[in-house]
Amino acid sequence: MASKIEGSADFDDQFLTCPVCMLHFRDPRILPCLHTFCKECLEEWATKQQPLECPTCRTQVSLPDQGVNGLRTNFYVNNLLDFAAAKKGAEPGVPCQVCEGGQGEAKAWCADCAVLLCESCTAMHHKIPGTRDHELAPQEVMKAKEGVERFQRKRHCDKHSKYELEFYCESCKALICTACTIVDHRPGKDHNSVELAIIAQKNKETMQGLLQDIDPRLREIQASIKEVDRKLSKLIPSKEAASDQAKAYFRQLVDILRKRENEILSQIDEQCRVDGKALQTKKEAIEFELAGLTSAQTFCQQVVEHGSDVHILEVGNQVQTRVEALLTKQMDMESNWSEFQFVENTVVVDFVKEVKDLGGVETKVDVSKCTVVVRPAVQDFPCVAVLTTMNKERLPSTTNSKAVTVNMKDPFGTNLPTQVQMKTGGKWEISYVPKVKGKHRLEVKVNSQQVAGSPFDMTVQGRNIPALTIGRQGSVVGQLGSPVGVAVDKGGNIAVVEQGNKRVQIFNPNTGHSLRSFPVEGERPYSIDVDSDGRFLVTSYGVNYGVRCYSKEGELLNAFKPNCMKSALGVTVLKDGRMVVVDNSQHSCLLLQPDGSLFREIGKEQLQKPMFIAVDESRDLLFVTDFGAHKVFMFDLEGKFKFSFGEKGQGKGQLQSPTGITLDQACNVIVVNHGDGRVQVFGPDGTFIQTVATVNGRYPYGVALTPDGYIAVACYSGHCIELYRYC
Repeated sequence: MASKIEGSADFDDQFLTCPVCMLHFRDPRILPCLHTFCKECLEEWATKQQPLECPTCRTQVSLPDQGVNGLRTNFYVNNLLDFAAAKKGAEPGVPCQVCEGGQGEAKAWCADCAVLLCESCTAMHHKIPGTRDHELAPQEVMKAKEGVERFQRKRHCDKHSKYELEFYCESCKALICTACTIVDHRPGKDHNSVELAIIAQKNKETMQGLLQDIDPRLREIQASIKEVDRKLSKLIPSKEAASDQAKAYFRQLVDILRKRENEILSQIDEQCRVDGKALQTKKEAIEFELAGLTSAQTFCQQVVEHGSDVHILEVGNQVQTRVEALLTKQMDMESNWSEFQFVENTVVVDFVKEVKDLGGVETKVDVSKCTVVVRPAVQDFPCVAVLTTMNKERLPSTTNSKAVTVNMKDPFGTNLPTQVQMKTGGKWEISYVPKVKGKHRLEVKVNSQQVAGSPFDMTVQGRNIPALTIGRQGSVVGQLGSPVGVAVDKGGNIAVVEQGNKRVQIFNPNTGHSLRSFPVEGERPYSIDVDSDGRFLVTSYGVNYGVRCYSKEGELLNAFKPNCMKSALGVTVLKDGRMVVVDNSQHSCLLLQPDGSLFREIGKEQLQKPMFIAVDESRDLLFVTDFGAHKVFMFDLEGKFKFSFGEKGQGKGQLQSPTGITLDQACNVIVVNHGDGRVQVFGPDGTFIQTVATVNGRYPYGVALTPDGYIAVACYSGHCIELYRYC
């Protein structure tokens, strides 16, 4: 290693430089992953990141109880730094680091103090009792190209600073000095002190064995990198070749279509020419007959009007014979032609379906690595399952559309029509509409082989049964404690406020698996919404009430507790950053600026016990549920009352202590009754449309609509989220 340092300044800079601050190491500390950084850099890094990750390899690090101070010092790097400093000190004109050049340039290096000394300071160093035993390297050694071992700092005992570390207690796994072997590590049943050189030799032999094990693994990894590089070098040419083949293939198809187009156009032209000639001939024949009859008419009329009696008698028989012959002559005056038109032997819609099979991209798909996610299914609703085709590295891989085959059977064994549509990133959407409830079986094959888990048993629920139930009572990951508020984040995941566990937990809406969670402040967290940047707004009431803003990762960014607020329940954040918050204590809604200051109070003296809110920003309208009045009130954002709908009862359109509210894309209003559990839909004008489901005995609160058409209901006493199919 030392020879590399002398021979290569580049290696010196790389090996002795901290990857974080890009300066020579200062008090280098080793992480468990064996990467070294300055102690100060690690301390700063740890304040920004929890849990701590290695800045180089991103391995998560569990710091000892002492923090960064508890990490081991990289003495080897310190030795190399000393060696590099000594080598530089051997150059002419380098000042002494003790007298700062006052008495001459550096002539020696003290391994114990790690400083350069001039001749005068070297002599003084030998005279002082505390330093007379220090090991000094003269200038000729400093100039040598080898001997880095001469620059190893002596290690002294932390407890007995006068003594060097010369022993190792195998029982305590600690480096100790001579004094320690007498005081704290006296040989016996609890301690086994061994000379440092002996145990170091054993460890050295162990590490040499590890080095031998590392070499073949390194060669294997290096060979793998070469193989990846080889494939990377072929990636673009492969893309270009495939693109050229695709272009040529579709050009041929285009040429075939154009040729067929020209054939049809030629047929149309030829038919037009033939029909035109026939019609012209027919016209001429009819015109000839017309001319004869017109001539006879004219002659007959002249005789009648101007002929004498003698003349009439002379030509009368002749005129009669001619006219009767013309009138009785059989003549086809019909053209026998009908308009021709183009006929689509293959309709465009069917052709579009066929086009999807015209070519495709084929890669090596590992069927054993392919996955299928079966989403909740509800009778008479469009349902989907998602297939992801992958290669052996479990990376999404595209394949030919004809490679994927699907078969679904209902509980009676009848085949259910399915459609397979290729999406991006190796994903395939399998869509179907189940007509009956019960267990269905989905068989998915890629390249005629069953994917892992196929055939899949899936249960189709009725409309009033939850398609998916997320969570159960508890406090561990995936469990819920008294959920109240629910919202959908930017990724389509379901975010839930747990009043019992005082946290927000985010779930995958397809599988119901917990993705992450973070704690929230406030005595009773209640409602949640997501702003345009994906941050979470969470309200709480009781002690330490307010509105708090959290990052996507759950870091508290801001807290709003304006003087105008007494108790915060429902919350909705607008696109411009303003917030509308239900203040249950003041029986009103507060329209707040992005900084939390009051912009306007809405509904004062009109609301009894407001709970949740939803805003239609396209019309600047605010909908708020009133638990006490059994109504939904609508105001504009100017604060003007527009109308209300609902009355206490359990009939269609009646409300029973309404709580959660949300809007669909058509601005229909979805409301859940806390009292009887019904989830009802009303038009934008408050007209009752339908009852979607009934949440039985679970005391529902917040509701949210997922992007794929499910209503998520927070069930307080059921300690779960129930998803019902909506559209």
